[in-house]
Amino acid sequence: MTLLPPTRSRSLPGFRREMDRLIDDMLGWRRDDEAGIPGTWDPDVDVSETDDEIEVCAELPGMSRDDIDISISDNVVTIKGEKQQERRPEGHQHHVERRYGRFIRSFSLPSGVDADNAEAKYEDGVLRMKLPKKEESRSRQIEVKGS
Repeated sequence: MTLLPPTRSRSLPGFRREMDRLIDDMLGWRRDDEAGIPGTWDPDVDVSETDDEIEVCAELPGMSRDDIDISISDNVVTIKGEKQQERRPEGHQHHVERRYGRFIRSFSLPSGVDADNAEAKYEDGVLRMKLPKKEESRSRQIEVKGS
């Protein structure tokens, strides 16, 4: 018996976009509409941790450094900005999937983060923030003494 390849995988991205749109509509979130009016979007973000630091990486393609704002307050790091839509020649756009508009992402940090020494670098559409931990909050090995 020959198995046919699943056809679902080809339609999954369209299905996901439609489900995202339905959920966003239900929650009252603004989205890019067919007229190209900027809405909101959420960039993909990874947060990882080592013994020495927390790293936050956000995909922000097509943006410049000047369009990105980062703040840390009360152990919450906030990344916000706006991705401008490219100007197109006059005519009809047949299909638009890229997201434009404002975004804001916030993440709670553990209390041991040294916000004064945080660093951020934006390169090739990826924002990388390194948030070092304070010396007293880093894990350390304790030697067990005795006989």
